[in-house]
Amino acid sequence: MEITVLTTDLVYQSFILAAKNVIKEKKLLNDLNVFPVADSDTGNNLASLMASIIEKAQKSDNLNDTLNSISNAAIYGAKGNSGIIFAQYIQGFSEQARSNQITMEEFSVRLEEAFQRAYEAILHPVEGTIITLMRIFSQTVKKLLNKSANFADLLNKSYEELLIELDKTPEKLQVLKDNKVIDAGAKGFVLFIEGFIKALEGTEIELSKEYISEISEQKGHIEKSSFRYCTEALIKNDHKMSASEIRQELSQLGDSLVVANTSDYIRVHIHSDNPEKVFNTLSQKGLIVEQKIDDMKRQYEVANKRKNDIALVTDSIADLPKELIDKYQIHVLPATITINEMTYFDKLSITNEKIYKNMEEKDFYPSSSQPNIKVIENLLKFLNEYYKEIIILSVSSKMSGTYQVFSQVVKNLKLDKVTLVDSKRNSGAEGLLVLKTALMIDNKMSKEKILEELEKDILKSQILVSVKNLKYMVRSGRLTKTKGLLVKLLNVKPIVKINNEGIGEITDKAFSIKKANQKLLDMIRKVHQEKEIIYYNIVHADALDRVKEYEKELISIIGTKPNYITEISSVIAMNSGIGSIAVSYITKK
Repeated sequence: MEITVLTTDLVYQSFILAAKNVIKEKKLLNDLNVFPVADSDTGNNLASLMASIIEKAQKSDNLNDTLNSISNAAIYGAKGNSGIIFAQYIQGFSEQARSNQITMEEFSVRLEEAFQRAYEAILHPVEGTIITLMRIFSQTVKKLLNKSANFADLLNKSYEELLIELDKTPEKLQVLKDNKVIDAGAKGFVLFIEGFIKALEGTEIELSKEYISEISEQKGHIEKSSFRYCTEALIKNDHKMSASEIRQELSQLGDSLVVANTSDYIRVHIHSDNPEKVFNTLSQKGLIVEQKIDDMKRQYEVANKRKNDIALVTDSIADLPKELIDKYQIHVLPATITINEMTYFDKLSITNEKIYKNMEEKDFYPSSSQPNIKVIENLLKFLNEYYKEIIILSVSSKMSGTYQVFSQVVKNLKLDKVTLVDSKRNSGAEGLLVLKTALMIDNKMSKEKILEELEKDILKSQILVSVKNLKYMVRSGRLTKTKGLLVKLLNVKPIVKINNEGIGEITDKAFSIKKANQKLLDMIRKVHQEKEIIYYNIVHADALDRVKEYEKELISIIGTKPNYITEISSVIAMNSGIGSIAVSYITKK
C-alpha cells in the first residue's frame, strides 16, 4: 500500500520502531564515539532518549497530543550532547499540527523546523556531526518532494543520500579522520531514519522490556576535557522559558552547552568547572526534576593515570579538602540535599553558603538523604573495570542509611573486588580515616593490611563537636522542641562525640561558648597526654572566628599544625548548626 499521508497511529508506530532501531545498535554507537570527547557514551545517551519514548510516550486519537507526548518523553530521557540535540529536533518536528494527519509537504516543513530547533539548541554547532545529517535530510526531502509518489519513495531516496553524507563526516571533522570513524551521533540519526522507514514498510523490531530498562547505564568520560564536570539537568518549564534564554544565561559557565525545551520541560547539558553556579541559575527557572554531575577529571585519571591498584570510595559526609581528594584520587559520592522540594548534590550542585541561608528560613528546613543508588551503581561498575580492588569507607551505619545503600548495591552487583567498611564516624573523623586509608594505599600496602590497620584506626579516632546554637538541632529533628526549649532557657552548649558503636552522644556541656571551648580543649589535652594525637583536623560551619582560636590552642597542645582545616559537611551542619566547630583526631595508642 502506497502511503501518502501519515496518520496519528502511523506517526506513533514510526517513532517507536525508529527508537528501537537506535537502541539495538547502542554498542556500535558507543564504539564510534570520539567527539566532543571520546567517552564512549553516545550509544547510551541516545538509547536513554529512545527508551524514554518507548516507555513514556502515549498514543492519542489526536495527532498534536501524540506528538506532544513523544516530545516530552524525548526531553525527559535525553542525556549528553547528542541526546539533547536529538530531543530538540523531535520537539521541532512536533510543532502544532493543522490536522490529524501529516502530508508529504507538511512532513518536509516539519523536518526543516526540526533542524532549526536542533541547530539553535547548540551553542557552537560543528559540521560533520549529527546536526549536519539533520540539515542534509531536511534539504534532500524538500528537493525530492515533487519527484516522489509516496512516503516510502521519498524517504528511501533521502536515506540513500544520508548514507553518502554519513561517510563524508570524517572529511569535515579532523578528530573523526584521525580515528578513522564516522560520527556516532550522525550514525544514530541515520539509524533513526532507517527505523522510521521500516515502520512505513511494515517491518517489526523485537526488543525485550528488560533490555530497554537496562540501557540507561552511564559510562565514564575517559578523555581529557577543558572543564571538570559534565553537568546535566531536567527542570520543569514553570516560567515557559525558551531554550535561547537559558543558553544565554549559562553560556559563560562552560562549553559543550546544549539546551532543549518543550512547553513542559527544559533539558540542559554543559561541561563546567562550577556546577553549583549552573544549578543556582536553573533553580530560579523551575523545579529541578533530575540532575547528573560526572567528574570528568577523575574519570580520565581512572582510565589513563591511576596512581594505585586500589580505589578508595567514600561519601560526602567525610570532610576532606578538595586538594587532598584530588591528590589521592578519592571517589566521593554526594549525599542529596532537599530544599523546598528542590534536590541538590552535596558539595557539588550547592554551596554551603546557600544551605546556611536556607537554614534560617522560617517556612522550611533543608533535609538530607543518602547518595542516589543509580549513581553508586554506575561508579562501582566503572571502577570495577580499572581497579584490582575497591575499598568503600562509609559514614557510621548508626547515623545514616548510606552504609545500607552501599551494602545493597554491592550485594546486587556481586562485585568480589569491593570491601565495604563502616567507619562508625562522620564528618572530620571520617575524613581523617579516609585520609589515613589513602596514605596506606599510596604506600602500596596490601588490601588485607590496610583493612587490619583501618580497624584499629577506627577505635583510635574521635570527633568532638561544640554546638553553638541548639535551634538547628531542634529544626532538623535531632532534638525535640520540649528539650530544645529547656536547654535554650538554660543556655546549654553541648559537646558531642561518637561512641564506639557509631552513635552520637553528649559527652559534656557548658553554659557559655567560652567555657565549652575550654572544656573541649581540655579533653584534647588529656587525650594527647595519654595516647598521643598523630592526626587531627578542624572543621567548622561558618565559624572562622572560632577556628583561629582553636588552631592556636591546638598547635600549643599537640605541637603540630592540623592536617587540614575545612568547612563541615552541609549534612552535618544542618544538625550541628551554623557556628559549630569540631576537632577530630586519630591517636597513636
